[in-house]
Amino acid sequence: MKLKINVHLDYLLNAPADLLLQIEAASMADQHIDRARIDVPGDGHFARISGEEGIGERIWLHREGQFTADYSAIVDVSRAVNDCRVMEQMPVHQLPGDTVKYLMGSRYCPANAFQSFVSAEFGTLSGGARIMAMRDWIEDSFTYTPGASNADTTARDTFVQRQGICRDYAHVLITMARASAIPARMASVYAIGVEPQDFHAVAEVYLGGSWQLVDPTGMAPVDGIARIGVGRDAADISFMTVYGRASLQAQTVQVERL
Repeated sequence: MKLKINVHLDYLLNAPADLLLQIEAASMADQHIDRARIDVPGDGHFARISGEEGIGERIWLHREGQFTADYSAIVDVSRAVNDCRVMEQMPVHQLPGDTVKYLMGSRYCPANAFQSFVSAEFGTLSGGARIMAMRDWIEDSFTYTPGASNADTTARDTFVQRQGICRDYAHVLITMARASAIPARMASVYAIGVEPQDFHAVAEVYLGGSWQLVDPTGMAPVDGIARIGVGRDAADISFMTVYGRASLQAQTVQVERL
């Protein structure tokens, strides 16, 4: 499936500021970048660095005043749609070293606090069957509500409130997966089917010896997703981190199927 992506960012920086930008789709085995262009006007610092796990790239910038960025791309997604429900989880002692940190609690994902719940609610299931049962439970139990959460909202908060946006849904699934001894991380993505259109967040879980994309909102099909970057939770995958103060002027994200 080919995706056409167009992004426009327009912010006002009240003083000179450093920015860490990650809005470009990553070049990976299951998603090929047919063509791409990024335009970040200004004469300040511009340097590329590797994203988390070597997936995608981030851009260090130093700007002041009006900051704009425009990104467009055609991404060819060739990802197989696997049935996660039949996939097994690996015994913890056999997990590869680079997956271990995704078993641990993180800023937004207090995994230890969910162990009793997942054992009581999903204890008869394991592996992919448990992951998909948890995914279904989240989609059925939560209400997608823009504005219901903020930058401080954790998976515990969302679990109690039963509402949130994509990052909140993903945090809960990631937390439940880790509480089930299944490595899980968050992916920032572009995806079709997302309403309202914006940067989207989904979970990736380690099953059957590889990472599998799972969208707990139920909006995005696996083969209609283009990864931007990955991390432990939302703190690692922000499309833009500003070391200073910035005011939003305009922002649009458009993802279409070609």
